Amino acid sequence: MRLIFVRHGEPNYEMDCLTPTGREQAAAAARRLAGEGITSVYSSTNGRARETAEFTAKPLGLSVTQLDYMHEISWGGPGIPENGHPWTLSDWLLDREGFDFAARDWQRHPYFAENAALRYYRMIAGKIDGFMLEHGYRHEGGRYFCRGGKDETVALFGHGGSGACALAHLMALPFPYIASVMTFDYTSVSILEFPAREGEYVHPRLALFNDAAHIRRQGGAPALQQVSE
Repeated sequence: MRLIFVRHGEPNYEMDCLTPTGREQAAAAARRLAGEGITSVYSSTNGRARETAEFTAKPLGLSVTQLDYMHEISWGGPGIPENGHPWTLSDWLLDREGFDFAARDWQRHPYFAENAALRYYRMIAGKIDGFMLEHGYRHEGGRYFCRGGKDETVALFGHGGSGACALAHLMALPFPYIASVMTFDYTSVSILEFPAREGEYVHPRLALFNDAAHIRRQGGAPALQQVSE
């Protein structure tokens, strides 16, 4: 199984849709993905992700299945600095505190313990495990047991926050670390590969991350943006 994660195009957050530039990015991403052998397309329930997904699904004759748990996350909590913004706080953990992710549990840190972002992370982690189980992979710690997994390519269109939650859980890495050092450009393509070895434990392989060359080729520049939605 190949799991292709694509962030939505440049959005109009107020209207929850793509801007004209975002639609150009989505069209470029669709051309980029046309040869990947995609067999099914999923998206979050947010309009900007659904619209981006349609650009890829329609030429392939595929429908878009919406996953309500992959909508963009929220954040915040009493007494948490920066309104609980997880990207800023993740940078703080690394830059100002030298947080040791190998020895300490980020979920217990005051920045995240009562942060709404943690609730979303835990919710997405549980739901994405169910998604993987439906595709033949049972999550056990940092590995997966393949039972019914097959050669297929699944595209999932989502967001910077929910995507970081999903990627962190799938790869058994701390969410704040992913949020700080593995951010997603608009319509960037990231690919996780899961071997289809029936009855065996397998490990995901990050085959590609944050590929936005299709935007560069059309004369634009990848845009990193994390704002309250």
